[in-house]
Amino acid sequence: MQDRLSALLDCFRLRARVFHTGSLCDTADFDARDGVGHLHVLRGGALRIGDAVAGETVVDAPSLIFYPRPAPHWIRGEGARGAELVCSSIELGADAGNPLTRSLPARLVLPLRDHPLLHGTLTLLFEEAFAEHCGRQAALDRLSELMILQLLRHCMTAGVVAQGVLAGLADPRLAKALNALHGAPGEAWSLDGMARVSGMSRARFAAHFHHVVGMPPGEYLAEWRLSVAKTLLKRGQPPKQVALEIGYASASAFARAFAARHAGVSPTAWLSASRASPAQ
Repeated sequence: MQDRLSALLDCFRLRARVFHTGSLCDTADFDARDGVGHLHVLRGGALRIGDAVAGETVVDAPSLIFYPRPAPHWIRGEGARGAELVCSSIELGADAGNPLTRSLPARLVLPLRDHPLLHGTLTLLFEEAFAEHCGRQAALDRLSELMILQLLRHCMTAGVVAQGVLAGLADPRLAKALNALHGAPGEAWSLDGMARVSGMSRARFAAHFHHVVGMPPGEYLAEWRLSVAKTLLKRGQPPKQVALEIGYASASAFARAFAARHAGVSPTAWLSASRASPAQ
């Protein structure tokens, strides 16, 4: 089966930074100003978590608590024992146009007992977290990144998300079209061409794509092209070259399309602002 995540992960950098290992008894608050998501891995004890979107709950079994997007929230260890935790900040493309983070719920709570495929990574993570090996920080960060990748696989294959790009990639027919769009954003894609790749009629493909992914195919393609453009701009490619790579006839056409989706901001102005904000 064709790899359904590589093109997305090539476009959106995945970075993790572990900042806490050990017990938590008091309350820790997190805001959205740093522009990162968070992963809290509960090894033992009980943890109360709360935010304005998903509300407040107590997690009293080993679990992963994942905030894929920047979100104000708080966590507190419960009882005399508190909570034994590994906490990481997560960058999975903070920009609102990232289809990966946009397709995930605001907060995911996954009990570890239900996900045996994570056990190997978790064993290594806890071993590094509660020991003092050389290269500990680098090992913890890489293991956290691997865990996020495994979480994305799980969300895609286990039906965790009902709509969005991960739901589309879980659909065998839509996955063919999405893989093609992700791999070749600069091609002159038409609705007929996308439907042909998926093996569906034009009308059925358009309706099914909209229902599962949450937007029409043409709109998704336009957003994907601009997401790729942002990555290429950050890598130092000039706007003219970026325009050609993502399917625009000229740099001016690309600039107009970009500004239309970014409140009139040009690609160069957006790039300057993103460089001033490390999480973008």
